[in-house]
Amino acid sequence: MKIVVTGASGFIGAKLTKALLKNGDHVIAVDRNMPCLLDVDGLSQVRIDIAAGDAMAEIFEHEPEAIVHLASLPGGASELDPGLSRRVNLDGALNLIDFCSQAATPPRFIFASSIAALGDALPKDGVDDTTPLRPTMIYGLHKAMVETAVAAMTRRGAIDGLSLRLPGIIARPSGPSGLKSAFMSEIFHRLRAGERFISPVSPRAQFWLMSVDQCVCNLVHALRCDSQSLPKSRAITLPALHVQMETLVQELARATGVDPGCVAYHPDPEVEKVFGSYPPLVACIAEEIGFSNDGDLTKLVATVSGSLR
Repeated sequence: MKIVVTGASGFIGAKLTKALLKNGDHVIAVDRNMPCLLDVDGLSQVRIDIAAGDAMAEIFEHEPEAIVHLASLPGGASELDPGLSRRVNLDGALNLIDFCSQAATPPRFIFASSIAALGDALPKDGVDDTTPLRPTMIYGLHKAMVETAVAAMTRRGAIDGLSLRLPGIIARPSGPSGLKSAFMSEIFHRLRAGERFISPVSPRAQFWLMSVDQCVCNLVHALRCDSQSLPKSRAITLPALHVQMETLVQELARATGVDPGCVAYHPDPEVEKVFGSYPPLVACIAEEIGFSNDGDLTKLVATVSGSLR
């Protein structure tokens, strides 16, 4: 299959590109810069800015059969510059969908949405497939708007779309990322190195996590699954693990041999509200279609630790 991957040099995109190439697919890797991708058989590289609509014609010269749209401006950066977020996260995605609609055969279009589209005023008893979208952050707002477009253009027959709401995907490379949720990844790096870590959320903070390896498996599955099995909404929340910060610290300490006391808790009320207040998650539709999480916290920590070696 000929598959476009936008944001191909990013954290998820680079791993997805390698997985697709290993499967024998032809990948059209799209990004502004691609220093980490190799010149190998089955890989075409298109260096463009996804916010520049006119440049997208080069992508479709390759006649792709499917698109995985990962390119985006992170949440923290989106809050600082809503105009840039609109150009990248909203207009860029809509332009890409418009180009897809010109194809002779509607391509499979996988949009990497986010749990930020659900907002932060979530039901305390849990989130399920009926929970409405009530975004508050600019990033989540634009993700929700693109979800609407994906569903509408699928109903119109222009694309065969599916929006996947990604949870916290770990562990991203250490250092500045523009993500306010970066602490979820940074704790893995610090504890593996035996260093102290200051948590911006309390021990009781709760969030939804998934390893990048499992995320890639789910994205690959999204490309292959039967259209008839997909919900009419053409949007699903992936079945992430529901994890408490204190429990994560204990499991990381067990796996690395460090003292859990090396983690100090200095909660930031805003970070806790947005990223540390996730209730239990029930993702029946996603599981019925064949999407899955990492199994349990021990397996998640082992998978993430293995990817960092």
